[in-house]
Amino acid sequence: MPETPPDPSITESVSPYESGTSRKLHEAAERALDHYLAPAHIMATPYTPSSMFLVNPQTDTESLLANACESLASATVMLGDFACTQEGPSRNTALGIAQVLMLGELAVNQALDNVVPKE
Repeated sequence: MPETPPDPSITESVSPYESGTSRKLHEAAERALDHYLAPAHIMATPYTPSSMFLVNPQTDTESLLANACESLASATVMLGDFACTQEGPSRNTALGIAQVLMLGELAVNQALDNVVPKE
């Protein structure tokens, strides 16, 4: 006699909680996933710059901007070189940071152009 195919409208209940062992296994899996995948709760403290290195308060604005521009340009080049050694998401992150530095460099450059040189 041919076997009748199962009726698709009748579904068996499949639950990870059917037995005590599977419930414990499911709970352990949930704890592991929460431990490794849950976002960390970061308690950020306010940033306070170190007083170890200070900028001379008598330095003129034009010199400060020129120095900042050169520092940003150097950081952009270093990060670009570093990005070439990376692959995938790490490379994309490094290139993204390099782009942010480049935008900062452009802003400082414009501020430098806006400064009226002292005579």
